[in-house]
Amino acid sequence: MLVSICLSSCCSTAFGWGMKGHDIVAAIAANNLKPGVAKKLNRILDGHTLMYYSSWMDFIRKDEPYQYTATWHYANIDAGETYESMPKNPTGDVLTALNEIISKLRSGTLSDSMQTLYVKFLIHLVGDIHCPMHTGHLSDLGANKISVTWFGKPTNLHAVWDDMLVESAKKWSYTEWVDNIDILDRKRKQQLATGTPADWLTETHAVCEKIYEDTPEDSELSYQYMFDNYPVVEQQLLRAGLRLADILNSIYK
Repeated sequence: MLVSICLSSCCSTAFGWGMKGHDIVAAIAANNLKPGVAKKLNRILDGHTLMYYSSWMDFIRKDEPYQYTATWHYANIDAGETYESMPKNPTGDVLTALNEIISKLRSGTLSDSMQTLYVKFLIHLVGDIHCPMHTGHLSDLGANKISVTWFGKPTNLHAVWDDMLVESAKKWSYTEWVDNIDILDRKRKQQLATGTPADWLTETHAVCEKIYEDTPEDSELSYQYMFDNYPVVEQQLLRAGLRLADILNSIYK
């Protein structure tokens, strides 16, 4: 259900990808919209861009009218478990939310105001489902409890993957990120844009488990870790942007 009055006490406390990462995802999507679809979305979003709303869900999730969305940003999967085998959060998760949002948008039955709201949700949550630690273990709250240092400063593994890698790997604006990573030919883009939210969750969790394997508690992370993992960040941001564009193109074609 998309509307719930309950909140989970086990929610992830950090914001998937940070503002820049979500801007990159939205900008890649905008770069790959069909012209007619871009015009429709401009109207739906009252003249604003996808980037304008890319981090909106992070800003409003503690506000009273939107507290029901607090658990939609992630889906915890413990080691040795699958999404199907994990206890389900009664307030929903990123997969149940995305499936419901996409279904409602495809139905064409939403009021104008609800359509605008659901598009805002979609822009953000497609980014979150590709953020590795948003599929992390429930036992450590998506790696929020795994202490590491980042260039000598104490932090946690979740925070490193939410925004520190994006901010540190390249000192680019989000538009420069797009110019440098949204460079595949049409056929390769189509191949990357395939799948369902359930497929993407499984794929992202595989990335997540590799991160756990490579980053034990109290790891001291700096340049080598950044260089080794930048390609993973690039891969996940590009996948998210192309898949968001594909969903929007299919809904508003």
